Amino acid sequence: MPETTTPTTGTQQLVIVGGGMVARRLVDALRARDDAGRWAVTLLCEEPRAPYDRVALTSYFTGRHPEDLALGGQELWDDPLVTLRRGVRAESIDRDARTVTTSTGQVLPYDSLVLATGSYAAVPPVPGKDLRGAFVYRTIDDVADLREFVETRREELDRPVRGAVVGGGLLGLEAAGALRALEVETTVVEFAPRLMPLQVDEGGGEGLKRLIEGLGVSVRTSTATSKIVGERGAVSRMRFSEGPSLDVDVVVFAVGVRPRDELAREAGLEIGERGGVVVDDACATADPAIHAIGEVACIGGRCLGLVAPGYTMAEIVADRLLGGAGTFPGADLSTKLKLLGVDVASFGDAFAQEPGSLEVVISDPVAGVYKKLVMSDDARTLRGGILVGDASAYSSLRPMVGRELGGDPAAYLLPEGSAPAPAGDLPDEASVCSCNNVTAGEIRCAVGEGGCTDLAGVKACTLAGTSCGSCLPLVKKLVTSELAAAGVEVSSALCEHFEQSRAQLFDIVRVQGLRTFSEIIERHGTGRGCDICKPVIGSILASLGTGHILDGEQATLQDTNDHVMANLQKDGSYSVVPRIPGGEVTPEGLIAIGEVAREFGLYTKITGGQRIDLFGARMDQLPGIWRRLVDAGFESGHAYGKSLRTVKSCVGSTWCRFGVQDSVGLAIDLELRYRGLRSPHKIKLGVSGCARECAEARGKDVGIIATDKGWNLYVGGNGGFTPKHARLLAEDLDTETLVRTIDRFLMYYVRTADRLQRTAPWVEEHEGGLDAIRAVVMDDSLGIADDLDAAMAAHVGNYRDEWAATLADPDKLARFASFVNAPDAVDDSLAYVGERGQARPATPQERSDASVLIAGTTLEVRS
Repeated sequence: MPETTTPTTGTQQLVIVGGGMVARRLVDALRARDDAGRWAVTLLCEEPRAPYDRVALTSYFTGRHPEDLALGGQELWDDPLVTLRRGVRAESIDRDARTVTTSTGQVLPYDSLVLATGSYAAVPPVPGKDLRGAFVYRTIDDVADLREFVETRREELDRPVRGAVVGGGLLGLEAAGALRALEVETTVVEFAPRLMPLQVDEGGGEGLKRLIEGLGVSVRTSTATSKIVGERGAVSRMRFSEGPSLDVDVVVFAVGVRPRDELAREAGLEIGERGGVVVDDACATADPAIHAIGEVACIGGRCLGLVAPGYTMAEIVADRLLGGAGTFPGADLSTKLKLLGVDVASFGDAFAQEPGSLEVVISDPVAGVYKKLVMSDDARTLRGGILVGDASAYSSLRPMVGRELGGDPAAYLLPEGSAPAPAGDLPDEASVCSCNNVTAGEIRCAVGEGGCTDLAGVKACTLAGTSCGSCLPLVKKLVTSELAAAGVEVSSALCEHFEQSRAQLFDIVRVQGLRTFSEIIERHGTGRGCDICKPVIGSILASLGTGHILDGEQATLQDTNDHVMANLQKDGSYSVVPRIPGGEVTPEGLIAIGEVAREFGLYTKITGGQRIDLFGARMDQLPGIWRRLVDAGFESGHAYGKSLRTVKSCVGSTWCRFGVQDSVGLAIDLELRYRGLRSPHKIKLGVSGCARECAEARGKDVGIIATDKGWNLYVGGNGGFTPKHARLLAEDLDTETLVRTIDRFLMYYVRTADRLQRTAPWVEEHEGGLDAIRAVVMDDSLGIADDLDAAMAAHVGNYRDEWAATLADPDKLARFASFVNAPDAVDDSLAYVGERGQARPATPQERSDASVLIAGTTLEVRS
């Protein structure tokens, strides 16, 4: 692309030094507002390319081209009032003459100069830092060099490349993700006692560490690198001030950044105590013709390393250049990132530094799920929070900082629901997008007065969600609620990455025979996916019988419980639930379960679904427990999945004097038929042998009640927050017709329901309601009955027990270790006390009193 010529005279000249994201934002903001063409802009970009999304650098390792990271289109650089000079560096500033001399020898006059030089990657003074194989992680060229080196080194070594990242902050974990994307055996070395010490507290750091280690990355905290040893001029080993050395082939330094303030220093501008160009709240230096923005600016005594405050500074300078009086409102240092596939979020007063703060914490240390809200001393006003492992509540919680939550704070941290106030209840002044300073009122205005009719239009109009993207779920809720209030049809798009609904995606995947998330998003979506679409695609693929949920790429799509095929409990242990069809179990089966519970020290309970829960298992114990159970004839009860849970039954005509049909036999047949059927939400069935309804069948998704002539079939019942009675679908069915009708009902539900939608709301929201569903499954009104029958037959014929398959696969078994870097070590973080003859988790107060802990039941001694 030829460089644009210098704009015509008669306008004021603005020179921007730096070609990063913040510099681009300044050009965008100025051109959007400068209708009179008062300013001609020259952007000096040291890199050989236009500004790009530095936050998304890691995606370069998953097949993306550098051009894919470009910010915006070419139209900005085609603007006659904008000159982009790529590969050109500013060498000096003459403040008296108001000129900038470039690396090409040009002398550019300016009426106003903006320094947006950003920062550079710091490298600690470690001996060996200049060896071949030592890198920093800052630019596209840095990551391109890293990728080329790793690929070349792999061919030279003919074995997996071993790598280390020095630094466990945001940048370090991004770099670790890059190495893992290159299939490098990776270790993160952090000097601080926890990962991400500036964003998360001790509990969050521990949870993050566990999650990252579970993904195959080793972590060393409280570790200082003392030397990098070379062999034939290349990196070969790292030595530390304490602890054993580490054999490595590549080292990435990601210990932080330093502001690039050398131009300002040489020009005599004031520099902050820790670097950076000192500016006031208008982002102006002591020289009225020079401003500084982004990471190089020292504002309020500190440099800010996040893009959101940099964007705010760019908007302020644009306003000032056009005669406005904008001032820096203070930095919102909230962050939400996905590092190595792990959600991490921090917002507000995350460390509870304000006096009188209360902390509400939910912690599952083994799984690495850690959530904390910081509240005012009356537990009503939200001050901040930290979310690790599950940050789904971030977009709704962050705008509520400084406001009353209006409910029990703990409820806002529970999974699947209990989110803060709905989007419609957010006050207009609540900040929704901190990156671009967009409020709820501005989004509503874009819909109500600006004529925006979809999420894409609102993003283009307000810029909300166009930077880090963490606010998109809340933006979408606001757009949807405003459109609905205006009577406008609302898009059914699954998320930002798929414009289709879940039902549409199901049909696309089924018809086209797609088998991986990568294929699906490449052909029918955009971007890299999110926490909404990935589990949905995982569920769809599982529903279509595409293989084990932990096979290959499938494993990365699963929710927390599915990752280890067990239910995570409040203390970080897991529960094991073997399938007991119809609640019928032999004495030998009971003995086997009892022996397993006794050997592994598990708490046992009969569930409401007529099976036995075994609580308190460590992750590393799960394979051993399941091997015993599988050998005894049991299989997975799928208590962890969105799938069939149980088919509850009474004893029916087998024993009961009132029973008119064999409810136990039917319940067993149905459970064995539908076991493992993945669906939008969990499914429960019940079979009662007479009208007395002892199995509570009308409270189930599918309920069957015996009659003298056969079976009555009810559908769409469930418990939960909004209990629903099932409604009668058909009467007096013979067993063959009953089973065929249930087959079709369930498969139709699996194909057409929305994400996380139970059968009750699905029936209510289905066009035409229950009558239309009855017509589909009994009268074949859509002509799809044969297809539904075939799909269920395929499910039944292809069923394989997930745990039996896992026990036969060494690669899958390798996932089940408390510590990836010490697979034989036992997690001693859990403790138990006695209650009613069994061990239950100790409360925090009981943990502090060692005398009440049960000897032999703390996990450190449990076999």
